[in-house]
Amino acid sequence: MSDSKDQQGATIEALFGEDRTFPPSGEFKRQALISDPEIYDRAEKDLEAFWAEQAESLSWYKKWDTVLEWDEPFAKWFSGGKLNVSYNCLDRHVEAGNGDRIAYYWEGEPGDKVQVTYNELLTEVCKAANALKELGVKRGDRIAIYMPMILELPIAMLACARIGAVHSVVFGGFSADALRERINDAEAMLVITADGGYRRGEPAALKPNVDLALEGTSTVDHVLVAQRTKEDVPMTGGRDIWWHDAVDKQPDTCEPEQMESEDILYLLYTSGTTAKPKGIVHTTAGYLLGASWTHKYVFDLKAEKDIYWCAADIGWVTGHSYIVYGPLTNGATSVMYEGTPTWPGPDRWWEMIDRYKVSILYTAPTAIRAHMKNGHQHTDGHDLSSLRVLGTVGEPINPEAWIWYHNHIGGGKAPIVDTWWQTETGSIMISPLPGVTTTKPGSATFPLPGISADIVDEQGNPVPKGSGGYLVLRKPWPSMLRGIYGDPERYKETYWSKYKGMYFPGDGAKRDEDGYYWLLGRVDDVMNISGHRLSTTEIESALVSHDLVAEAAVVGYPDDLTGEAIFAFVILKSRANVSKDFGDELRAYVGEKISPIAKPKRLMFTPDLPKTRSAKIMRRLLRDIASGHKLGDTTTLADAGVVEQIQTASKQGDDDD
Repeated sequence: MSDSKDQQGATIEALFGEDRTFPPSGEFKRQALISDPEIYDRAEKDLEAFWAEQAESLSWYKKWDTVLEWDEPFAKWFSGGKLNVSYNCLDRHVEAGNGDRIAYYWEGEPGDKVQVTYNELLTEVCKAANALKELGVKRGDRIAIYMPMILELPIAMLACARIGAVHSVVFGGFSADALRERINDAEAMLVITADGGYRRGEPAALKPNVDLALEGTSTVDHVLVAQRTKEDVPMTGGRDIWWHDAVDKQPDTCEPEQMESEDILYLLYTSGTTAKPKGIVHTTAGYLLGASWTHKYVFDLKAEKDIYWCAADIGWVTGHSYIVYGPLTNGATSVMYEGTPTWPGPDRWWEMIDRYKVSILYTAPTAIRAHMKNGHQHTDGHDLSSLRVLGTVGEPINPEAWIWYHNHIGGGKAPIVDTWWQTETGSIMISPLPGVTTTKPGSATFPLPGISADIVDEQGNPVPKGSGGYLVLRKPWPSMLRGIYGDPERYKETYWSKYKGMYFPGDGAKRDEDGYYWLLGRVDDVMNISGHRLSTTEIESALVSHDLVAEAAVVGYPDDLTGEAIFAFVILKSRANVSKDFGDELRAYVGEKISPIAKPKRLMFTPDLPKTRSAKIMRRLLRDIASGHKLGDTTTLADAGVVEQIQTASKQGDDDD
C-alpha cells in the first residue's frame, strides 16, 4: 500500500453532490426476486446462518461441518463440505431436464455464430477433461490458459474444475513477458492457448507469444492449441498439440472429482504495488456461492427467460464470475462476444442486443462513455426494449454516463446496478438490489446483504455522513481471496496491515448525507485504465528496462473516455540522443513489454523528478501536474524547483502526446 503521508489529508474530501434519485418501479418490484429490505437485517443479525441458508442453492456431495472458521486474516468457509464446480454449472441442469436450454449464444467478431446447449457444453467439457487427463494433468496441477474469447475458453476452465486442476487464466492482451511471469509463479505444467483471435477486423496471433514465453520456463510439458483464425503458427513436435486432435476423440463422459470446499479453484494474477503480480487464490465453495448468489439477485435473474450479456473479457475476474461461474451455476442463457464493441460499426452491440433480445446487460463505464462519444443515433435503428436490467462494473461511473445509459440504452425504465468489487473479493460487494434500492446516478449505493463494509478515516474510525475516507470490509465473506499464491506474508501486509481486523482494498469512498456509498477510485498506486487495474510500478519497470531510460514515474490522470489515463514522466540517460519519434517508440516498447493497454497516453521527458529528501518520488505532486490541479504541499521536496520546471513544461504542452 502507498505511504499514507503521500495522500492528500487523513481522509478523502467529499466534494461532489448528486440529488437525483430513481426508485424501482412498482411493476419491477412486483416481479423482483427480492423486494423486501428485511433481507439486510436478517443477514446482519446472523451472518453465518444467512450464508448457510444461501449455500443450500448449491449441489453438494457432502454438506459442510462448519460454516465459517476465521483465524484472521485466513478464512475457511463450509469446511468438511464436498462438491464440484463443473457439476454445479452443468450436470445438475441437465439432470433437472434443462439440457436443451442454451448456455451460450457465442458470436465471433467476423460475424460467425454458435449456440451451445447445456447438454452440448457438458459433453465438450467432459471430452476436454479427458484430454487433460491423457496429457497427465492431475488434481491440484496448475494450468495456464491464454486464449481469445472463444468457447474453448470456458470449456477449458470447466474441464480443469471437473478434474480438480487449478486454472490460471491470463488475459489475451498481455505480452509474452507477462505470460511467462505468471506461468513461472504458478509452476504451470500445461498451457492452453489458440492460434489467435479476431480484434478490430484482423487476426491477432497468440501462439507466438506462448512460444516466446516458454523460452524462459521449465515446468510446461505441453501446449494445447485451439484453432480459431487458421493462420499458420509454429507447432513444436512433442510439446504442442492441436485441440481438435486431442479433444475430439475423447469419450463424452467424465466423472467429476469430489472437491473439498477449500480446495483451490483458480489463480488470477492482478497488478500490485510491486513489480511482481499477485496470484490471487480463490477456492471452491465460498467463491461459487458468492458468484452465483450475486449474479442471481443483483441482476434479478429469471434463468428460464432472461438473455444475459456480460460484455467483459474472461481474462479478468468479471468474466470468471459473471460470464462463466455465476451464470452457469444459475442455469442462465448468456451472450458471449469475441470482439470489440464498435466493429465493424458503432452499432455492433445494439444490433446484437436487438437480435438476441438481451434482457440484462453488464458492462464497463469506459464502454458506455465510448458509445456516448459515438452518439445515441447509433441505437435509434435498433429495438432495445428487451433490456430490463443494466449493470456497470470496473470503475465508478460518472453521473452523466449513468443518465445516458439509463435514457438511451435502458429506455428510461431499466434499473441500473452500479457494482463495486475487485479480483480479490471474488464477487460483487456493494450494489443496488434492483427490486429494493432507490438508486442515485454514480453511486454504488449500499453493501449487499451479508457484506459488512464501512468507510473509515486514517485512524480506522467510521467517517460521518457527508465525509470521505477509506473503504474497508469488517467481516469475512464467502468469496473472499484466501491468500496470495505462495506468499501468505504478502497477503497479510497488502490487505490486512493498514487497519487491525479490517480488509483494506485500497479504494477511497465517501458516504453521503443519505448513507449512500460513492467510490472515489484507488488511493494507492494502482491505476484503473478502462476498467483494467494496472500497477504504476510494472509500467515504470518496463520503461526503465529500455536501454536509454534512467528513471520513470507513472501516474494516472482523469480521461473522458477511459476514466483514467497514463502519464509517464521519463528521465533519459545522459548518453541518450533521441529523435522526436522516440516517445512513440517508448510507448510501443511498453506495449510489447506489458500490454497495449499499458501504453502511456502522455509522456514527458524531464531532467529530474520531484523527490523527498529520502529519495521517494512524490507521485502526489505528479498527479497534480498531470491533472492540472493546484500543487499540494511541497515542503518535503529535496528540490522544489524541479516541480516548477515540470509544471511549466506541462502547461506549455512540452510533453510527447
